Amino acid sequence: MSKKQSKSFNWSVLKRVIKLLGGQKRPFSIAGILIILLAAGAAYRPHLIGSAIDEEMAKGDSHGLLMIFLIVAGLLIAEAIMQFYQTYIANSVAQSVTMDLRSRLFDHVLNFRLRYFDKTPVGTFVTRVVSDIDGIAQVFSNGLLTIVGDILKLVVVIGIMLWVSPKLTLIVLIPIPILIFSTRIFQRVLQIAYTQVRNQVSKMNVFIQEHVTGMSIVQVFNQEEREKQKFEDINRQHRSAHIRTVWAFSIFFPIVELLSAGSIALLIWWGMGDIVKDSFSAGDLMKFTLYIFMLYRPIRQLADRFTVLQEGVVNATRVFKLFDSEEEMPHDGKAKDVSFEGTIEFNDVWFSYADEHDDEDSLDWVLKGISFSVEPGQTIAFVGATGAGKTSIINLLNRFYEYQKGEIKVDSRSLKDIDLQHIRKNVAVVLQDVFLFSDSVFNNVTLLDPKISREQVIQAAKEVGAHEFISKLPGQYDYDVKERGGMLSVGQRQLLAFLRAYVYNPKILVLDEATSSVDTESEELIQHAIEKLTKGRTSIVIAHRLSTIQKADKIIVMDSGRIIESGTHDELIRREGQYRKLFELQFQD
Repeated sequence: MSKKQSKSFNWSVLKRVIKLLGGQKRPFSIAGILIILLAAGAAYRPHLIGSAIDEEMAKGDSHGLLMIFLIVAGLLIAEAIMQFYQTYIANSVAQSVTMDLRSRLFDHVLNFRLRYFDKTPVGTFVTRVVSDIDGIAQVFSNGLLTIVGDILKLVVVIGIMLWVSPKLTLIVLIPIPILIFSTRIFQRVLQIAYTQVRNQVSKMNVFIQEHVTGMSIVQVFNQEEREKQKFEDINRQHRSAHIRTVWAFSIFFPIVELLSAGSIALLIWWGMGDIVKDSFSAGDLMKFTLYIFMLYRPIRQLADRFTVLQEGVVNATRVFKLFDSEEEMPHDGKAKDVSFEGTIEFNDVWFSYADEHDDEDSLDWVLKGISFSVEPGQTIAFVGATGAGKTSIINLLNRFYEYQKGEIKVDSRSLKDIDLQHIRKNVAVVLQDVFLFSDSVFNNVTLLDPKISREQVIQAAKEVGAHEFISKLPGQYDYDVKERGGMLSVGQRQLLAFLRAYVYNPKILVLDEATSSVDTESEELIQHAIEKLTKGRTSIVIAHRLSTIQKADKIIVMDSGRIIESGTHDELIRREGQYRKLFELQFQD
């Protein structure tokens, strides 16, 4: 990105960040008013102290000194109270804005098509939702208002100094251009350093999430030392990125202190001469000394504030990029009157996992001209080698992905014309890899749907054969299965997946290799659950174990994205085709 682009980009993103205030504009404005009052009060105190030295102290007026002391003390107390409310309001606004932004972002991502999650590491998304949005919060709590307050304080202080003595003001400001130049360099270095820190944080989040999830693989293949070394490398890069920010601060702050001391030295050198000439008072000297400290502190802080602002803009850029990404499944369909009790039709469907906007000639087709139909109440099964395209068919039926050519119809209505939520309400999928949340059995089955009662779940569990093992768990239906259902066996998790589908009572049931990873005893229970779920319901089954689909009304054999055979089990066995070869291979013993 060019320098010109970067500058323009930063301002446009900052404007967009400010628009996030929404209903928080009023409290944010109140915090801004408090900032102005604080700047005015801070600039007035040195004036009172200088006047006290020239007037009350010179005359020996103890009563007047006491009054000045009480006024200064009152100002300090008032400033402390205003500082408290300003800080509280600004941070409250920041947290309210980021809470709303997080909710909107999560709600936005919930509607993304699965293609986004296929290519985006979980750790990267976690960084966007947590760390990057925290960075945006800093814009409101420690960025915009503080910068405005510091600039206002600088303007007021320089204005008062010029009013007291223009000549002396220009003299003590001699080091300021050097400070501004140093601040600009510091700001640029820190911007680069903070960007590297964010990138390293994201990389570390991705690594930790992947390796905690796949810890069993690491241990099974005895890769602990190698993965430890990888993490140490990432951790070292993370530390180095932070050290670069520390290095910048460690150089910049001494420079500020040195320049500040230079201004004080110039003040004393020139001011003392004016005092001797009786053109400058001791009170004015005290004022200037205090104003110099007030001058350098905001300038020093401004560099840090602008860095916070820039970092917030960088974070906002990443978050807005997620908002602006065209990853949502199109919601053009409005029809909700489709019963899902009619025929399902695939008519010459072509599909690729690449972007549907890509040139068709360059696509790597996963499905090639797929055509079939499923009558109401039928059970249709798909078999074939891994990668044949079986799972892609159910992904299209649920509109997890968008097909490029052909047509899919349900009840004679195009799938794209049907409301997306209505589709997923009527189609339930039981996957081979069952995902359970770190929650109770009951909540994993109902997914917190208030319409499903505990009695319904218990009755359904009895019907599908899951009640017996649930009753033996500590806490039974309130038992916490932990992350991904790690406290349960594969067969138990599979039964809960069937139970979840059963209580939602879908019109169409999809089973994706639901028995391929379980033992024989569990398979018998699951087979019973399958018979219960598919009875009187249109069902689509993907299976490797051909013993589970022999009663299917139609079996479709796929190879390399095409349908090569179809028929009942008996019809396919009588042919010298692929299905018979697969069957004989599985049952030759």
